[in-house]
Amino acid sequence: MQRLVVVSNRVADLDAKGEASSGGLAMAMSAALREHGGLWFGWSGNASEEFSPKATVASHGNVQTALLDLDQQAVDEYYNGFANRTLWPLCHQRMDLAAYERSFSTAYAQVNACFAAALAPLLRGDDVIWVHDYHLIPLARELRKLGVRNRIGFFLHIPWPASQIMATLPRHHELVQSLFNYDLLGFQTREWLRAFQEYVVTELDGTVDGSIASAFGSTVIAAAYPIGLDMNEMKSLVLSQAARDSFESIRESSNGQRMLLGVDRIDYTKGLPNKFSAYSQFLQDNPERRENVFMLQIGQPSRTDVLDYRELNEELLSEAGRINGEFGTIGWSPLRFRNQSMQRDVLAGVYRAAHVAVVTPLRDGMNLVAKEYVASQDPENPGVLILSRFAGAAAQMREALIVNPYSREDVAEAMRRALDLPRSERIARWKALFTGLQRNDLTHWRDTFLRDLLTTSFERGFHVEHDSSEAFMV
Repeated sequence: MQRLVVVSNRVADLDAKGEASSGGLAMAMSAALREHGGLWFGWSGNASEEFSPKATVASHGNVQTALLDLDQQAVDEYYNGFANRTLWPLCHQRMDLAAYERSFSTAYAQVNACFAAALAPLLRGDDVIWVHDYHLIPLARELRKLGVRNRIGFFLHIPWPASQIMATLPRHHELVQSLFNYDLLGFQTREWLRAFQEYVVTELDGTVDGSIASAFGSTVIAAAYPIGLDMNEMKSLVLSQAARDSFESIRESSNGQRMLLGVDRIDYTKGLPNKFSAYSQFLQDNPERRENVFMLQIGQPSRTDVLDYRELNEELLSEAGRINGEFGTIGWSPLRFRNQSMQRDVLAGVYRAAHVAVVTPLRDGMNLVAKEYVASQDPENPGVLILSRFAGAAAQMREALIVNPYSREDVAEAMRRALDLPRSERIARWKALFTGLQRNDLTHWRDTFLRDLLTTSFERGFHVEHDSSEAFMV
């Protein structure tokens, strides 16, 4: 196999052997890079006084990392600006929060051009390049301008928006046109894939024939590759001492009460105010359950330098206080809101201790919390997953209790139902969900995408005889 070159906005920390210390995706990428030798290229995370389009290369066994510094203006306008204040809200259907600033789109194009200029000299003629996520959509176009003819694949980790929403982005045709410089496009679900295909047909007057999309006089292969978990890593986390300790600590502090669990970044896409409202409705509708149940919501801090996120955190603190004030007693707090990050081994024990997980984002590319919860359960006495229909994971995890996160009554009723499910039904649902996780794990996702990328022709428009999206559906 040719050398693999992974390109992402940020690069994982690798040890001397090229292994990532944590994080399923980082570990899967580092394993693929180590297998035949490889390069991981991306932003260092540093803001230097002066930008220089030259990467700092370091070796970790047979894996190299190449890190590029950005100046503060690029960080503000490329990363905090176009990537996270324009594309992120747009792809999550929050046009009201999207900022369409010309300086943002200019910086985004410039940084992608600089990424390409720094990466191109490091490439070999037979390298296979895998670009990740919305920060780097135009990268292949910039590489092609520099004469790079290698196979290049792109995977979008977040949703692709509906055509009418994408059309609100100034110069959206130009952004999408850049995708036709890739050989293979990967989306998390067939829903996001169909949204892209619909855009090609309705906005570009292009055509879609199976997995082949044609527009701008070019073609690209596009398919769905739902991302999974590293199941061996999850097993190790669940069996760790930290997981056992956190499990015992929570069960002891519960005093026999049953626990509903939420684990989310504090982000407006996660629907946390809606979840709190639904839990309040549940307590209102089921007074006999008060003092017998509580919700633990872990809100992992996110983009704390952004005003919208700080205001969301204040809103959640206020709502948690209201719920505890309205329904709580001297000896019982119905909602425990913890604004903190947790180590993954500790979190595995928290997952296992929860009788119900409430995963109700308003829009999510996949949502691996849902999968991690299922992977952490006791097979003899598993908990129940409540899952938003608007999370990408819902397409695979039909045995969860699927809900509309915008309806507090729907979610509140699912909470009641989840707590009442008999053990036999909980086990049956869990077995089906766990089997799906094993079948469509992280290695399967990685290897299937790379297999398809390697079997596409250098001449775009080559016909792929199968739709790889089918292989990933439970």
